[in-house]
Amino acid sequence: MRAVTDPIPLRTGAALLTATVDELSQRAPAIVAAAAGQMRGIRLGLGFHDGSRALLSVRHSRLVVEHPADGVEAADPDVEVVFDNRALNLLFDLQHRPADQALPDSLDTRGPREQVLAVWRAFSLLAQRAAGLRSVQELWRSYRDDAPAPWGERADEDEPPGPAESTSGWEGMDYLLHRRPQDATGGGEPELVGGTVVTRPRLLWDGRGSSPWWHESPVHDADLLATMAACRARTGEAMEAFVPYREPRAELYDLMRLYPARQGKGLRPTLTIAACAAFGGRPEDAVRAAAALELFHNGFLVHDDIADESTHRRGLPTLHEEHGIGLAVNCGDGLNLLAVDAILSNLDTLGLARTLALIHEAIHMCRESVEGQAMELGWIHQHVVPAEDEAYFTMSTKKTGWYTCISPCRIGAVCAGVTDPALLGRFDEAFRLIGIAFQIQDDILNLVGQEELYGKEPLGDLLEGKRTVMLIHLFRTMAEAERPRMQEILQRPRSAKAQQDAEEILAAMRRHGSIDYAVDLAARLADEGITRFEEDLAVIPENEGKAVLRQIAHYVTTRLL
Repeated sequence: MRAVTDPIPLRTGAALLTATVDELSQRAPAIVAAAAGQMRGIRLGLGFHDGSRALLSVRHSRLVVEHPADGVEAADPDVEVVFDNRALNLLFDLQHRPADQALPDSLDTRGPREQVLAVWRAFSLLAQRAAGLRSVQELWRSYRDDAPAPWGERADEDEPPGPAESTSGWEGMDYLLHRRPQDATGGGEPELVGGTVVTRPRLLWDGRGSSPWWHESPVHDADLLATMAACRARTGEAMEAFVPYREPRAELYDLMRLYPARQGKGLRPTLTIAACAAFGGRPEDAVRAAAALELFHNGFLVHDDIADESTHRRGLPTLHEEHGIGLAVNCGDGLNLLAVDAILSNLDTLGLARTLALIHEAIHMCRESVEGQAMELGWIHQHVVPAEDEAYFTMSTKKTGWYTCISPCRIGAVCAGVTDPALLGRFDEAFRLIGIAFQIQDDILNLVGQEELYGKEPLGDLLEGKRTVMLIHLFRTMAEAERPRMQEILQRPRSAKAQQDAEEILAAMRRHGSIDYAVDLAARLADEGITRFEEDLAVIPENEGKAVLRQIAHYVTTRLL
C-alpha cells in the first residue's frame, strides 16, 4: 500500500491508478463503492502512453487493479481505454462532455456503447468526489512532479498570471501548457470531523468548480483515515486523563494503560464523534463519551481474553498471559469502573438530561454485550454448533454489534442533544447489518489474514472453538462421516488443541467452500446495511459528520480479505 509520503516515484500511469485506488479504498470507501456500482460486471483494460497497462474490475463493492505480467496477456477486457497524459488530465475536466474532451491521437476507447458510458460515469464520479481529497491531490501532484515533461514546468507562484498564448491550436492543450495549479495545503490543528476535503466537486489541479455533463446526487465526502486518526488520538488523550497516577500503580493503574496503548482502528470513537457532528453537535462534546466507550471496550477485551484463553491481543501477549489471571480480572473491572466515571463526567458539560440518557444507552449496551458473550460461551460449553446463520447473527449483534457499531452512533447523537427514541432507533438496523458483516470479516481474517494486521494469533478462533459463520456452514454441509472428527476436535479444551488441529478444520472449511460462503454473506449484509443507512438516515442533512458515518458504513464493503 503506497502512502502519499512514500518516496517511491510514481512514474507510470498504471502505478498512479493502483496508488489512487489504494488511497481511496482506505480513505474514502464510499466513493469506491459508488464507482464500483457503475462498473459492476465490467472488466476495463487501461493502456497508458508510457507502455504500462492495468486491468480494473469490481469484486463485490471493491475496485480491483491487476497488472498483466510481462509476456502474459490478461483476459480480454469488456472495455479498452488507451490514453496519454493529455487525456489523463482532461479526464478530470468535468466542464466538458466526453466528446469534447477527446484529443486527436490521445484517447482511444473500444467496447459496447452502454459499457463505455458506464465506465465514463464511474470515472466522472471518481473525479467529482475524489478530486477534493487532500490525499488524492497530493498523490497526483507527486505523479506530476515525478514526470514533469508531459505537463510543462511548474509555474512561478510569485509571477502574476498573464494571458495564455495559443500555441497548439487545441484549447485543451493550451490549458495544460499554461495551467497554474493551486495545490492543497494543510496547516493548523486537525479537526476531529471535517477539514479533509479541500472543496466540493472540482478540477483536480486548478481548484475551479465543475459543472459535469453527468451528475451524481451531491453528497459530502471525508477522508476516513485522517478522521479516524484525529478521533483516535483525541479520545486517547481523554482516556489517559481518566486513569489516575496513584498507588497501586504496578498492580493496577499501569496495567490499565496497557490495552488502550495498543491502539486499534478507532472505529468506535469515530462513530461517536461523527454522529454527534451529524446532528449538529460540537465534536468535542462527544469526546468523553467516546473515551467511556473505549474504556468499556478494553475492559471487555481483558475479560474476553481470559474466557477465550487467548494468547495475543493486537500483536502482543494478552494481559493475563503476562501478569496472571487475578491481576487481569481486577484490571478489567477497574477499566469498566473508569468508563462509568467517564460517562458521569459529562454532567458538567452536557447537563443532567443528556448524561442520564448516556447512562441509559451505556447500560443497554453492556447488557447486550454480556448476553451475547453468554450465548457464545454457552455454545462452547455445551458443545453446540448452531444449525442456522440467524443464531450467529443474534449472538454477534449482542456481543459486538451493539458496542462496536450501534451504541457509538446512538451515544454520539445523545451528545448532540438527540433523546427521541424513534430518532435514535434509525441507526439500529443499518448498523446491525453492518456490524454483523464487519464481525464476519474479522472472523475470516483470523483464518486467512496476516497476523501483523489482524493482531491475534493465527487460527486463534478455531483453537478457542468460536462459533463462526464458517464453522456453522461447515457443520451444515459436510458429510456425516466427517462430523465425528470435527466434533472431537472442537470438544477439546483450548490447552489440548494443537495448531495442526486448527489447520485440519480450516482445510475442511476450504473443501466445503465455507470461507467463500462467508465472504459473499458479509458482502450481501453490508450492501443491505448501506441501503438501510441511506433510507433510515435520510433525515440527517448532508454534512461532514454524516459523510464520515457513510465512509465507515462503506468501509466494510471495500475491506480487503
